[in-house]
Amino acid sequence: MDETIYALSSGAPPAAIGVIRISGPRAGDALVELGGTIPPPRSPRLRLLRDRDGEMLDRALVLWFPGPATATGEDLAELHCHGGRAVVAAVLTALGAIAGLREAEAGEFTRRAFANGRIDLAEAEGLADLLSAETEMQRRGAMMAAGGELSRRIEGWRDRLLGFAAAIEAVIDFADEDDVASLPADFGNELGALAGEIHRVAERPATERLRDGIRVVLAGPPNAGKSSLFNALLADEAAIVTAEAGTTRDVLERPVAIGGIPFVLVDTAGMREEGAGAIEAIGIERARRAVQGGEIVLWLGDAADKPEGAVLVHSKADLEEPDYAADLEVSAVTGSGLDDLTDLLVERGRTALPPVDRLAFNRRQREWALAAAMYIEAVDVGGDLLLAAENLRSARRALDRLVGRDSTEEMLDALFGRFCIGK
Repeated sequence: MDETIYALSSGAPPAAIGVIRISGPRAGDALVELGGTIPPPRSPRLRLLRDRDGEMLDRALVLWFPGPATATGEDLAELHCHGGRAVVAAVLTALGAIAGLREAEAGEFTRRAFANGRIDLAEAEGLADLLSAETEMQRRGAMMAAGGELSRRIEGWRDRLLGFAAAIEAVIDFADEDDVASLPADFGNELGALAGEIHRVAERPATERLRDGIRVVLAGPPNAGKSSLFNALLADEAAIVTAEAGTTRDVLERPVAIGGIPFVLVDTAGMREEGAGAIEAIGIERARRAVQGGEIVLWLGDAADKPEGAVLVHSKADLEEPDYAADLEVSAVTGSGLDDLTDLLVERGRTALPPVDRLAFNRRQREWALAAAMYIEAVDVGGDLLLAAENLRSARRALDRLVGRDSTEEMLDALFGRFCIGK
């Protein structure tokens, strides 16, 4: 990476301070051109910043971080300027006028950190989730990966695999020597323990649920009170509510945090077999698909029509008594029963999310972790040891894919595209 990149890494102006990062071989040259000298490493200095014409841009704190022991693994500089729009724009313009510098692309600083071995893929994915975290549970869950705990566990599994492989290779290469003629008696049990440990982590709910939120689908016939309950849970008038059947004709989604747990509330068209027009019929079909994809379904209708596993909710407790035994009785008008409903959502939500105090995989990581476990379970210590050694090598390669030692450019582009420009 011969190019030097720069970008505003703090929040969008106006702000009290604007932090501009510069990374690459010409980061030091940029400091000299704007501030006159390079300060001592990791020691902030106040500098008067000027453009190439000598015009004063700002008085800023300047920091210098020589590579490779930096966030990106390269020479890195930071300019802590005043955070006004005009100041930030002027400094960025001055940097763009320096030969060999260009504005960074989305996620490029973090991608350089990955390419230079400062972080691995699991840490990068955790960092992406941390940046998008909106609830405390999302933050805590992302920190497990971004802080390197997941990577350390995977590295521990890899080290154990290398030990197993070395023992098998020793038997293969030196079978005529008495002290290494056979594998240890507990070798198979140790392999099984490793595969079991990987399985236990892989079987936990995927981290995407924590990042994306648990889908709560409100479904039922027309005029059952779905949109009113949807608005009440959101504390907002997101859905149109009228007495006319078929008002909701499409799927309406809104994210919301309840009890610190991220949910996505889904309001759906009223389901009926007759009387629906062409547009409403499309909405009904989408509603059925939404029910199938919901982690929690609140059914506001007859008990006989309730989808399997759904929560039966009588949503008009202020108007009428239900003629069936509902799981919950609520009123969006008076607020009666809403606390019980939110308590139920929080309780079910906690069981559907990965535990924030324990490691969990995303779907990509789970795929490679289960592949590694499969290869380990395929090792037959009483059979062909050459085949056993190959299975262990395949297991190690799967773990390498898990942390990005062998990753495709397309996958990396998709990941780092989730980051902002200055990250």
